[in-house]
Amino acid sequence: MSDAERWTPAEDLGGPAEPLLKVERLTKHFPVKSAGLFQRKRVARAVDGVSFTIAKGETLGVVGESGCGKSTTARLLMHLIEPDAGEVIFDGELVGETLGLRELRRRMQMVFQDSYASLNPRLTIVDSLTFAPVVHGVPAAQALALASELLEQVGLDPKVVLGRYPHELSGGQRQRVNIARALALKPRLVILDEAVSALDKSVEAQVLNLLVELKQRFDLTYMFISHDLNVVHYIADRAMVMYLGKIAELGPVEAIYAAPRHPYTRALLAARLSTDPQARTYAVALEGDPPNPIDPPSGCRFRTRCPLAAEVCAAQEPATVEVGPGHSVACHLYDPASGNREAQANV
Repeated sequence: MSDAERWTPAEDLGGPAEPLLKVERLTKHFPVKSAGLFQRKRVARAVDGVSFTIAKGETLGVVGESGCGKSTTARLLMHLIEPDAGEVIFDGELVGETLGLRELRRRMQMVFQDSYASLNPRLTIVDSLTFAPVVHGVPAAQALALASELLEQVGLDPKVVLGRYPHELSGGQRQRVNIARALALKPRLVILDEAVSALDKSVEAQVLNLLVELKQRFDLTYMFISHDLNVVHYIADRAMVMYLGKIAELGPVEAIYAAPRHPYTRALLAARLSTDPQARTYAVALEGDPPNPIDPPSGCRFRTRCPLAAEVCAAQEPATVEVGPGHSVACHLYDPASGNREAQANV
């Protein structure tokens, strides 16, 4: 089988204008064990009514502090965790109804943060790479040829790597194997959950360049989750900023990085490290820890740490408003109907 035949893109069912992934009101609350028999049941609001889209061929970067719901959102999309509510529409098909999970996981794959824990230590690399294609009906010989080709595509020598176990490879090599495994079923969407955060900076740069090259070569769409805003700025087309299970800001990367609207986004960008030794930061960008997701603040969840919080921020949850082309923010400062005194000046 030729390279062109092996990597023929899947049929575009929704049409070019239809987003590849559409998420509506995705929700996941984890039950928390109560201290007593008669105490009310409590939940941790990990993801709380999240809605967004990912266009065909784009890279959506997802950023936020630890515990904001980034990884939980990714696992909900893959149905590694069952959502409590919400809809996921992949290329015009509703997941769980017109699109089954088996077919979804062929079209959508995920690369995890821990490159070692992602691979079965008892399986050789060739077994790990050929397992999914064989399960989906690919003959063993063809799956082996595909595994060799995938390793070459990610910059590894199949003759050296195929017979080895995960512990015999470096972190960068293991992550390249994980990327190759994710591509084995010819997915259209690849979710990368902190895929480069555990790597050395030199290796990180190599893997990022590899991801960009593979995206162009195989016509992929990425959802790239990271806490490193510099990496997201480099690789993403749009950025989604999450805070305590909610979307704070969503829009084109250049627009958000040039003029962030949400106070939380401003604080994150102000906390970025600079490569210039003269550009030192003396002021604390953001103080305190995120509130407990079991009992989040009323109204705007960021208000307890926001220097611009007003009375309306505690009274009601902010609506999501458009502040530019494809650029939205959930903040009372930009909603004239919120009653915030500064809202009119910011619109």
